[in-house]
Amino acid sequence: MQEATLTPHAFGELEQYRRELTAYCYRMLGSPFDAEDAVQDAFVRAWRSRDSFEGRSAMRSWLYRIATNVCLDMLKGKDRRAVPMDFGPASAPLESNLNVPAEVTWLEPIPMRLIAPERDPADVAVANESIRLAFVAALQHLPAKQRAVLILREVLDWQASEVGELLDTSVASVNSALQRARATIAKANSGSSAGDQPLSEADRAMLDRYVAAFERYDVKALTLLIREDAKQSMPPFDMWLSGRDDVLAWWFGPGIGCKGSRILRPESANGMPTFGQYKPSPAGGYDPWALQVLELSEGRIVEFTFFLDTAKLFPLFGLPLHLDA
Repeated sequence: MQEATLTPHAFGELEQYRRELTAYCYRMLGSPFDAEDAVQDAFVRAWRSRDSFEGRSAMRSWLYRIATNVCLDMLKGKDRRAVPMDFGPASAPLESNLNVPAEVTWLEPIPMRLIAPERDPADVAVANESIRLAFVAALQHLPAKQRAVLILREVLDWQASEVGELLDTSVASVNSALQRARATIAKANSGSSAGDQPLSEADRAMLDRYVAAFERYDVKALTLLIREDAKQSMPPFDMWLSGRDDVLAWWFGPGIGCKGSRILRPESANGMPTFGQYKPSPAGGYDPWALQVLELSEGRIVEFTFFLDTAKLFPLFGLPLHLDA
């Protein structure tokens, strides 16, 4: 790494690290809002402690140390961010199973514009895979320092000695933490379908068919597009559904209010196909209902996550808060 010298100009160039630090903090914290706050705090701390930066290490490493400390401070005493699958087995598609648990902090999606690397396609593919919802959700099961070790070693490809220096610990401790983190991640079943591959033309055509079928609420067309073992969740409800039959039973039963919805496609969340869903409004036009984030496998949809906190997420993804008729 090229060393930086202590000059006002050098510290004026912190902005070039914002995207990668935001991606790092997002994996640590599970929220785009917390990640942006963490990076801003890290920049402020870096500026205030600039006199302690002697240029013996690369500025990038120094900033990661500060950002890690910010994240560890933010995680103290806080419950991990959850997904509905953390609360037990799948439920039957009944309205009586809808429940919003108290004091749960949910995993949130992040727009790729905040974190997308400006590098070659291979780097982008790796970044997309390591930012997927399933992987970030699995990271939340790790203690904070194990989380940092796994991200730095497995995602960012740091050497154990570099991670040990950043965390003020030994290489042996880093390797031990990495081994335990890998075991936890494997147990959390974060395995990907084809999330690390760019969308093919066939995938894009399939998603176009999905949008058209969803807007028509065409059960036959939707059945062909959804894999039999598909899952659906709708944070902040802890209910989740397993199997295409139950997903469609919900859509055409308790969820029938989604009939007549309109779909807009914003930028990608977490490197995954993403849609803004608007339900018909009693006052006319269409109101936000969900940010749909989809997982694809073998040319079909294998998981739906409908994030219902549209007041926060739609502005973040550049989606309007009302559509005219």
